[in-house]
Amino acid sequence: MLLFSMEMPVQELRIVDANLNRASEGLRFLENVARFTIGDSPLCQQFKNMRHDLAEETKSLGINLLSHRDAGHDVGASIKSAAHRQGRRDLSSLITANAKRAEESLRTIEELAKLPQLSPILKSTKFEQLRFTLYTLEQQLTSRILRQDKMNHLSGLYVILDRQILAGRNELEIARQVIQSGVKIVQLRDKQSGKAELLPIAQKVKDLCAKSNALLIINDYLDLALAIDADGLHIGQRELPLPIMRRELPIDKIIGCSVNTISQATKAQEEGADYISVGSIFPTGTKENAIVVGIDRLKQIRQVVPSPLVAIGGINEDNISQVMAAGANSVAVISAILAKEDIKGAAKKLMAKMEMG
Repeated sequence: MLLFSMEMPVQELRIVDANLNRASEGLRFLENVARFTIGDSPLCQQFKNMRHDLAEETKSLGINLLSHRDAGHDVGASIKSAAHRQGRRDLSSLITANAKRAEESLRTIEELAKLPQLSPILKSTKFEQLRFTLYTLEQQLTSRILRQDKMNHLSGLYVILDRQILAGRNELEIARQVIQSGVKIVQLRDKQSGKAELLPIAQKVKDLCAKSNALLIINDYLDLALAIDADGLHIGQRELPLPIMRRELPIDKIIGCSVNTISQATKAQEEGADYISVGSIFPTGTKENAIVVGIDRLKQIRQVVPSPLVAIGGINEDNISQVMAAGANSVAVISAILAKEDIKGAAKKLMAKMEMG
């Protein structure tokens, strides 16, 4: 154990001790959120590794730090921050507060490690490296938490407003009927119209969804999703790579990806898709050249992919229970609702069948 000379200033030791504790406490909180709130094992492990690295880097100071600790006379102990006095409002605020606490503490130790008395024992560059790592982990954890509430909508019926299937009917009125039936997630899809024409329609549907606590997902068009501040984006296998789409989207937006093979599903999972759409489960007339994968493919993907699965393609009242029993978290439909005269009635019947799955 390395001991310091009597000339070593006590104040520096106390600053290192206080900030080491603050950093460790902040990291432990973030680790617990990753572990228990979102169940993200890799992210949890990264926070744990940071704590262990911090302990390893400062273990030679152990007895000296404890020897000079004087918590009873710490004038800062009674000073509360404005955020503490007002109270935290949500989990994302707590994540920010604890990440900043740890980052500031790491920076303090990083600077102290440059002093001649400490530089032989502590490596300033190591604390700088930990600090920059934490910046990235904070972003990842905050992103997951902010998207978690949106992901809670992916447990029921997912209705795709395909403007070609609507054939001129009012998109806003159809969306209103769908939402009134209890649907919480709507996708707007249009493969033919120009984006200038689609923009005002998308904005109106987005406003309606926002007022109704429903999500609006834009199909394919990243720029349109950004323009109207949609809740998320859905892409297929022919769009820009998922990591690029994720990078361009704000961190609180969700992204889904269509797949029809196990390898595509696992790749989408690894690249950060919030949900994976599997299909076509059955033959469908709403998508040209659709590849029919069947119920068995859905079951196979369910076994290897933990992300929420949205089944799509030819699903109706007669088979929706079968699809849910195969492991789908949600079911996306088009003609099963849009082709019906009674939109709300059709949606309610499907949702009732889903509960029997």
